[in-house]
Amino acid sequence: AVAGVVLARSVLPARPRRRRPTTRWRRIRFAVAVIGAVVWVAVVAWLRPFPAVEPALAAMASDDVVAVEQSSTRIVLTPADGPTGPAVLFHPGARVDPRAYAAVLRPLAEAGTRVVVVKQPLGIAFLATGSLGSARAAFEDADGWVVAGHSLGGTVASMLADEQDERKVAPVVGLLLWASYPATDLRESLTVAVLSVSGSQDGLATPAEIEASRAALPDGAEFVSVDGASHASFGDYGPQPGDGTPTIDADDARAQIAEASVAFVAGLTGSPDGA
Repeated sequence: AVAGVVLARSVLPARPRRRRPTTRWRRIRFAVAVIGAVVWVAVVAWLRPFPAVEPALAAMASDDVVAVEQSSTRIVLTPADGPTGPAVLFHPGARVDPRAYAAVLRPLAEAGTRVVVVKQPLGIAFLATGSLGSARAAFEDADGWVVAGHSLGGTVASMLADEQDERKVAPVVGLLLWASYPATDLRESLTVAVLSVSGSQDGLATPAEIEASRAALPDGAEFVSVDGASHASFGDYGPQPGDGTPTIDADDARAQIAEASVAFVAGLTGSPDGA
């Protein structure tokens, strides 16, 4: 048997030896691995949401006025006496904990409006464009919908409003923008009421950008500027990189934003306090 193996090796061509990677290629592969790891860490860090802080966390508690429920896809604030009029579907800003808006949105529920806050995949509103259909299926008693959102969430809300405002059953009846503006021109296509609430100290959706958005919204769109409010004044999640510095008390800013939003929803047909 040994002789056969020796003969076979003498007849068959020798197997080529596997060459070890050169030092240069080893360095290149190492560099690629390091860059990949750094990019992955950066992506994970970027996707980490801005955490909700007080008073938003306290506003997440149910009481005898507002019932608060959560699921894997949404937070729902429901008037204890039962909702009336259109419901509000709210999209958070990018990478912001959806609970961060509870204190600003709660006055809407206290006024009789059901508020549905979307929990967006990875905290990105563009990954939750099916949220309106899901909300309609879950809350069939809603007399229409106001789609709303902060920052990027408002941009997605404007897309949903433009696509759904002519629906005959549970239509979109309003668009509520917080420190936001549409990505495309909706002046001719959008037919619902619009309210844009912004802050004078916003470093991300700047006053100049909000002013420019008038040309992309219907002529009847209403604009409210909260003097001294920044981008992060619209939620309770701490400071945000690139934002301006607020010059107004957080409680005051929150109250003004909520007041304008409640009045807007109340003025829509079928709303709890509307004419």
